[in-house]
This record gives sequence, structure tokens and C-alpha cells, in this order.
Amino acid sequence: MTIPLIDDDELDGLEREFVGRVRGRVLEIGAGDGENFGAFDPGVEWVGLEPDANRRAELATRAREWRHAAEPLDAVAEAIPLPDASVDAVVGTYVLCSVTDPAAALAEIRRVLVPGGRVVFVDHVVAPSRTLKRAVQRVATPFSKRFCHGCHWDRDTEQALVEAGFTGDDVRRLRVRSAPFGPVPMLLFDGRAPGG
Repeated sequence: MTIPLIDDDELDGLEREFVGRVRGRVLEIGAGDGENFGAFDPGVEWVGLEPDANRRAELATRAREWRHAAEPLDAVAEAIPLPDASVDAVVGTYVLCSVTDPAAALAEIRRVLVPGGRVVFVDHVVAPSRTLKRAVQRVATPFSKRFCHGCHWDRDTEQALVEAGFTGDDVRRLRVRSAPFGPVPMLLFDGRAPGG
């Protein structure tokens, strides 16, 4: 199977399309400084989670600018301070690569989602097995974890989502042009939690 090669602008458009699909009460994990606000449907009730204090301060300012009432939560994805079945959808862009414990984070996401709730994730992921790119990712990950906000370049996020019980409705593996290391493997995942 050939994995499509796209550029950054095409990826940005796909990210906006995927994020724009969610409705209802939406939890955005690792919301950063609010880069996704322009992609959300105007009717969503946004709840943001961001553990980094500097980013959270900027996120709070931008959330108000976009007329979102909720203050961002100071928490990690492995311990979401929300009740069970309290959100309709969860969004994460470039965050599952950096959580400390992906299985725990995905278990928490399942817990806070309503049965059959939607998940949308966009992340860079591990390259196919037995490729030079994958070997480079394995060697680089100890450095990327330390210097790139905990980012693991060698995570198989799609496998983690499936193992956590999520079903993909629209799953796309892509390669994005990048210098100097060549194309970056990406995953766009629009799926559902069990039940519902």
C-alpha cells in the first residue's frame, strides 16, 4: 500500500476538516495555545486541558477571544478532572505522541466520553516496520522526548487507539514533506468510543 505524500498546507486543511467534524461538548486535550479554535464548529461547547502553565495562560486568553466560557483545565490526559460520560467528543492534535502513558490517557478519554462518543486525533507516528525512517525514529526518540515537549517519534498511535477500544470511521496515514529528515509519517484518526 502506497502512503500518500502531501505538503504542510494540505495537512493543515485536513486537520481543520477533521477537527471541524466534532459537535456538542468537546474536550481538547493538550490544547496548547488554542491553534484549533478556528477549526471548531461555532456551536461546540469547548473544554480545554493543558498542563503547561505558559501555554495555558495564552490558551485562556484565546479561549475568551473565541467566546469559550470554560477556563482551561490544569491537568494531564492521564488524569482528566471531569466526570464519567461528560463529553461528546475528544480532540487531540500532536498530543498522543507526548503523553507519559498512552494507555492510561486513552482509558481516561474513554471514561469521560459518552458511549459511542467521537475521537479525533492528528499526530505524527512511527514509520512502517523494517524501514530506515523507523530506525532513525527509534534512535532519535530519547532526544525528542527530552527536547521536544516529551514527543516520542516512534509511537504507534493507531495501534494504541485500537487496543483502547476505539473504532476508526475515517483513518488516514500520510507522509508530509519535511526537511531535513524527509517525509514525516502522520495519522489522522476520526473514530468512536465503544457503545452508543
